[in-house]
Amino acid sequence: MPEKPVSPVLGFGAVLITGGAGFVGRKMVRRLRDALPATSRVVVVGRSNVIVPDCDFLAFDLEHGASVDGVVAAARPDLIVHLAAQSSAVGAAGATWGTNLSGSLNLARAIGKYVPDAKTLYVSSSEVYGLAFNHGTVTEDTPCQPQSAYSRSKLAAEAMFDDVLPATSQLIVCRPSNHSGAGQEVKFALPSFAEQIVAGQDEIRVGNLEARRDFLHVDDVVDAYIAVLSELTGFGNRTTLNVCSGESRSVGGLLDRMIELAGSRARVVVDPERFRNADIPVASISSDRLRSLTGWAPTRSMDAMLTDVLQHARDRRHTG
Repeated sequence: MPEKPVSPVLGFGAVLITGGAGFVGRKMVRRLRDALPATSRVVVVGRSNVIVPDCDFLAFDLEHGASVDGVVAAARPDLIVHLAAQSSAVGAAGATWGTNLSGSLNLARAIGKYVPDAKTLYVSSSEVYGLAFNHGTVTEDTPCQPQSAYSRSKLAAEAMFDDVLPATSQLIVCRPSNHSGAGQEVKFALPSFAEQIVAGQDEIRVGNLEARRDFLHVDDVVDAYIAVLSELTGFGNRTTLNVCSGESRSVGGLLDRMIELAGSRARVVVDPERFRNADIPVASISSDRLRSLTGWAPTRSMDAMLTDVLQHARDRRHTG
């Protein structure tokens, strides 16, 4: 379903967004462009060019300080949206730390040097809570116990931004829960299921289906980020926000519904080799702070999310 036009709700003159070529980034760039006045500049940065109407692109290597300095000095943003990250640390822990912490440090230093009054939205992850999920529903005040290189690097970057950004720079840290939709990579659970379903396989090989996770449609996550950016005057200088539905759903239940929506008769086969060592049985997260500060609430159903994932898998199959 095409997105409705959005009247400008943000007043920034120049926005710099990292990770604009990614799954969430592509949607965030479009929403930013819609939410900003036509005279505002949106600068998408990265290693590969991203063609977005009415946006600029600057080549950028997050892990090279001089490159980051040059881009921030040229763009002079009053808002930085930092989405860029390495999400899979399997066999690449060093690269994960390099991008997620060292690269973020380069960005924080450049912000302090060239645009010390700019506002920064840093997208972390609810995975930073780790073993804390074993003790019930987590809030932003729950002590984090991350269990992977990815989650540890994201939590470390949160602390780094707090320390390195000047006091004049407002920092908002968002910790989104699992989210999916059209365009997500097949290394993630729901797109992996969809690829197997639309391929017409007799068996769908899966990992741990008993795990319960908080899922959101990616468009609801982007809506939350826009809601946050539209309410910054009501936030403190350092604010952390969970972005989630507040409801835990079993991965197996989502798979069953996806199979039903697709009209598939495939048999589900649990493959122990697909289990993750650090699997948490239940991830229960509160988004009360975000809702009270912004009025945001998710509006897309799980069926809408699953349908979008399935349709994207079909489109990929038809286009090769």
